[in-house]
Amino acid sequence: MSGLSDWLQQNKLPVGKTAERAFDWMKENLSGVFDAIANGLDSMIGWVLWLLQKPPEIVIIAVFVALAWYLQRSWKVCLGIFLGFLFIINQGYWKETTESLTLILASCIVCMGLGVPIGIYVAHRPRVYAAVSPLLDLMQTLPTFVYLIPAIVFFGLGMVPGLIATVIFVLPAPIRLTQLGISSTPPALVEAVTAFGGTPRQTLWKVELPYARPQIMAGLNQTIMLSLSMVVIAALVGANGLGVPVIRALQSVNTAKGFESGFVIVVVAIILDRMLRREVRR
Repeated sequence: MSGLSDWLQQNKLPVGKTAERAFDWMKENLSGVFDAIANGLDSMIGWVLWLLQKPPEIVIIAVFVALAWYLQRSWKVCLGIFLGFLFIINQGYWKETTESLTLILASCIVCMGLGVPIGIYVAHRPRVYAAVSPLLDLMQTLPTFVYLIPAIVFFGLGMVPGLIATVIFVLPAPIRLTQLGISSTPPALVEAVTAFGGTPRQTLWKVELPYARPQIMAGLNQTIMLSLSMVVIAALVGANGLGVPVIRALQSVNTAKGFESGFVIVVVAIILDRMLRREVRR
C-alpha cells in the first residue's frame, strides 16, 4: 500500500499549478477587463455607501421602517426594526453597519441581476442546467477563503475583492431558486397561453415569472443572508464593515468588542430577515 501511495504522490495531478498558470494568463491578458469591472463595481459601491451615510441616521432608519411597513403591514415588525437600529447606534457601530449594508446591497444587485436571467435561461434548457449544476455546487462548496486569493490577485485590496468573493459564493442561490420556480410552472398554464397565441415572452412575463415569484423572493432572501455571512471573511481582504471589528477583536483577544460586533451582526440579520420574511412566503 505504501508503494501505491508513493507512486500516486510522485505522479501528482497538477491541479494547483494548472490553476496558477490559468490565473497568471488571465492577469496578463485580461487586465483591462478586470480594471473595467473594478471601476464599475467601485462606482456602484461608492454610490450605495453615499446614499446610506450622507443622510442623517434617523432618515435611513425611517426609510427601512417604511419599507418594512410596505412589505409586512405589521407595526410589531416595524417597531422591532426601529429598536434594532437604535441598538446599533447605541453600540457605536452605525458607520460599520452602513458599510456592511453597502456590501450586501451591492451583492444583491449583482447576484439578482445575473442570477435571475441565468436561472430563467437554464430553466428552459434542462441540458444546460445539468451541465452547469456541478459548477454551481463547486461555487458553494469550495472554501470561501479560496475565493479571496484570485480576488486579491485581480482586484487588490478593498471593497471590490470582498464583493467579488461574495458574489461567487452567493450567486448559485438565486440561479437555483429561479430555475426551480420557472421549471415548476404547471405545463397546463403554459400550454393554455400558447394555445391562445401567446408568445414566449408573454408566457414568461404573464405566467412563469408570477408563478415563480415566491422562489425568486426566496432567492433574494438567501442572497441577503449569505452576503451577510461573508462580511467577516470579506474583511480579510480589506473590505470595510462589521467584519473589521470582529477581526480586530480576534487579533487582540478583546471579548467585549467581539461580542458587541457579533451582536450587531445578529441584529442586522434579524432586521433584514424580518423585512423579507412575509414576501418569501408568498
